[in-house]
Amino acid sequence: MLELRGITKRFGALVANDGIDLDLRAGEILALLGENGAGKTTLMNILFGHYTADAGSVRVAGGDGRLAALPPGQPRAALAAGIGMVHQHFTLADALTGLENVMLGTERLWRPRRRTGPARRRLDDLMRRSGLTVDLDLPTGRLTVGERQRVEILKALYRDVRVLILDEPTAVLTPAESEGLFATLRTLAEQGLAIAFISHKLGEVVAGSDRIAVLRGGRKVAERATRGADRALLAELMVGRAVPPSRRTARAPGVEVLALEGVSVPGADARNRLEGASLVLREGEILGIAGVAGNGQAALARLLFGLARPGAGTVRLRGRPLTRFSPDRFVALGIGRIPEDRHHEGAVPSMSVAETVAAEGIRSRFQRLGFLRFGAMRARAEEAIAAYAIRCPGPDAPIRLLSGGNMQKVILARALDADPVLIVAAQPTRGLDIGAVAAVHRRLLDARGRGAGIVLISEDLDELFALSDRIAVMVRSRLSEALPAESLDLTRLGLMMAGQAMRESPPAAAGA
Repeated sequence: MLELRGITKRFGALVANDGIDLDLRAGEILALLGENGAGKTTLMNILFGHYTADAGSVRVAGGDGRLAALPPGQPRAALAAGIGMVHQHFTLADALTGLENVMLGTERLWRPRRRTGPARRRLDDLMRRSGLTVDLDLPTGRLTVGERQRVEILKALYRDVRVLILDEPTAVLTPAESEGLFATLRTLAEQGLAIAFISHKLGEVVAGSDRIAVLRGGRKVAERATRGADRALLAELMVGRAVPPSRRTARAPGVEVLALEGVSVPGADARNRLEGASLVLREGEILGIAGVAGNGQAALARLLFGLARPGAGTVRLRGRPLTRFSPDRFVALGIGRIPEDRHHEGAVPSMSVAETVAAEGIRSRFQRLGFLRFGAMRARAEEAIAAYAIRCPGPDAPIRLLSGGNMQKVILARALDADPVLIVAAQPTRGLDIGAVAAVHRRLLDARGRGAGIVLISEDLDELFALSDRIAVMVRSRLSEALPAESLDLTRLGLMMAGQAMRESPPAAAGA
């Protein structure tokens, strides 16, 4: 169905793709595996016409099965050839319904009225055959992340694609949603669709694909049949070295760093609301916050980032009640912030790597007499690039050009190297490869070793058990009592996340 030969793409001095060959067959699911910045998304963007390769060719099978050259740099030509792409960050208009989003761009502009009846009947048939059920009459802004992804896939299927590309399809899905997605992909492959998905998660690659191509440093370094593939070998091929897991070592916590006493944050729904939360965090301790997405974790993060004020209750930092809630105030007090959404909350796309690293220290470290010290900013960025192994063209490169994992490393460098007393890390490894995850974990454990208190908000239960000294659970905007990680297992934690066997947190004065 598809043939890529000698694909090469450069961004300045950075070689994103280096002479890559790749094939894809009908009825097959190919996993494109690689660490963040390995060139996976760049390769697929060349295939779909978003980028033009500096060298190489793409050929696609036509209706007669013969391969024909695909014009470079033309997404319309890719769509006409039967190629569809579902991006990691959805391209939906939130105010439009699912039906309207699917139909968008498929009708002539001068048609006097839209023909929704035939489109709805066709989509009903597609949903029946694929299992991608969704309410087509709701605005997509009101759909869950999993439902929005189904709309994206339906958009592609509606256009009669024969090759479907998915970029990090499970990056924002729950485990249950991920299982459902791969069951759907297998159904589509059995109906003759050729599917390629980009991933860095070994578990889903081994469980969901027929064949695996591994990219590292812009090159294809291996290709394997999935059956019998060795996970440890795949991990080593992906990052170029063995990746030992990060584990905390026992240590006695120090004095109180953060305390919440009966804190409530008003909000329109459970996601943005916090009700009567109490906790104590001490020096050299990692407090994990578990919970199904949308249960108030975002409200807790906004409070601890200085973006929301409590409607009731008290927040103390190092024993002193906080009365001013603003991001610049919290940064000045020594709070390191790692937001969940690195693209919209953690960085400004048009800013450079150097500007992003320096952003929270402008007043204290990178200005003199009101003028920015650009030399100092670049020097600091170069140190961060070397220390955090950030793959980018250089300190002056716009942050938007970096892969998600490398962008996350820039944010980590900004948050951690200021030696904060409190670190609030919201989903710090979401969308990162195994090597980048290990690097983030190592950095957080190093900060713990230096005495920082860390609030780790994560939906990755393995991550919580690996790093947390104690774990609390958020359910319907309420925070449970924090329990020692050793006293919990996956079964009990799962029950607590479902609202069972959960005790709400006592007043903070009762102790840790």
